Amino acid sequence: MPRKLELHPDRLLPVDPSVRTLARDLYASVKDLPIISPHGHTDPRWFAGNETFGNATDLLLVPDHYVFRMLYSQGVALEDLGVRNKHVDPRAAWRLFAERYDLFRGTPSRMWLDWVFAEAFGISVQLSAETSDLYFDTITHALGTDVF
Repeated sequence: MPRKLELHPDRLLPVDPSVRTLARDLYASVKDLPIISPHGHTDPRWFAGNETFGNATDLLLVPDHYVFRMLYSQGVALEDLGVRNKHVDPRAAWRLFAERYDLFRGTPSRMWLDWVFAEAFGISVQLSAETSDLYFDTITHALGTDVF
């Protein structure tokens, strides 16, 4: 049975209770504001063209050098992920990612991806080999909607 995907609301806050209270208040005052950051990982053409992503792999695996480099460092060929081979089956590439998702435990990439999965796509179970197709289908379907 797949494990539930749970995001603790204090996962990035200090452990000291007095500081955590202040951090919660500060976060609450800005959490709904847009992110303005000089350190971006998105291609500005994505927003200018407003084109849809075809599938989960095209959105979350191929353009994310943190993700594909981790997989590559563990022996997964970039060509098998679709990074250097646009003719790869995107579902097969996603399965390679899902089968190795445990490699991301404790990394900023994992924290970000879990948030994206739970909050942006409403997925409530953890990514694994067992849930790979559920993730791929849920995300790919959502990308075809006007909201995305």
